[in-house]
Formats: sequence, structure tokens, C-alpha cells
Amino acid sequence: MPVRPTQSRGKRPSGRDRLLALGHEFAKFGTVGGLGIFVNLGVFNVCRGATGLPVVRCSVIATVVAITFNYLGLRYFTYRDRDKTRRSREVLLFAAFSGIGLVIENGVLYTATYGFGWRGPLLGNLFKFLGIGTATLFRFWSYRAWVFRALPGGGRYGSRHGDPSNSASNPAAYQPETTAPPP
Repeated sequence: MPVRPTQSRGKRPSGRDRLLALGHEFAKFGTVGGLGIFVNLGVFNVCRGATGLPVVRCSVIATVVAITFNYLGLRYFTYRDRDKTRRSREVLLFAAFSGIGLVIENGVLYTATYGFGWRGPLLGNLFKFLGIGTATLFRFWSYRAWVFRALPGGGRYGSRHGDPSNSASNPAAYQPETTAPPP
């Protein structure tokens, strides 16, 4: 019974180690994001109270301030060990994905305020918060997969979390094992 030899790919982290690494990354992302929520809601409420600007315009201003805060936190805390060689590409992608997140976040507030007529400080904050939550799911995926790319073979467990060429984030990159089952 001939069996084809297995290709050596080095030691792969266990599923438990990959899950722990993802949890650790998510916790750091959440820390920066949680602080960003306070910045976002704080600027939003100060803008609403100090200016006569419409609610969605105040929300967009607050989101832009929070995006800037979040970039600094993500680059220098959450993803400080990620590839830094193409900073202009990173900033451009971060701005593009943040812009999409801004539209998602403020689209929820806009729909609630102007589509359904739900106005007032409490409802404004509620729908602002729901918009932030919805946009955060998109941002987590896009930032880790495309903006703050893992270095090949780098990271705490030697994995390539977030690299689009990685089979975990790109099913087309999957390469099955080369060991043939016994006939």
C-alpha cells in the first residue's frame, strides 16, 4: 500500500491556540473600540449641545474624531506587531474601510431620525450606539483581514491571522493535505 509523503509545513498552532490568539486580538480590538465609543459619543453629545448642527452632521464629526483615535490605538496597541512596511497603503485602506463603517454607523442614525422620525437626545444616543455596534462588526473583519496584515509566520502562535492569502480568510487559498488515505 503506497502512501504519498506528507509535505512539511512546520508546526501549525492547534485550534485552541488559534482561538486563544483570536480572543486576545478581539479583546485588544475591543479595548480600543470601547474607548473609541466614549470618544465618539462624547464628541457627538458635546457637538449637539454646543452647536445648532443637525444630529447626523454632529454624528459624522464625532465618527471622524473617533476614527482618528481608533487608528492610533489600533496601530500602536492592538496591531503593533503587524506589517508596517506599507504605511501609506495601510492608511488608505483604513480610511476606505472606516468610510464604509461611517456610512453604516450614521445610516442607522439617519434612518431612525429622518426615516422614522425618532428624535430626541435619548433616541439619538441609542441609535448612534446601535450604528456603532453594527459598523464595528464590519470594521473588525476588514481591519484584521486587509489593513493590519499579519507578517508571514509571525505572531504569537506563528500563524497568519488576517492575511487574505491565509486559508482561514480566503477559502480559495485552501490547500488540502497531501497524505493520501489508504486504498
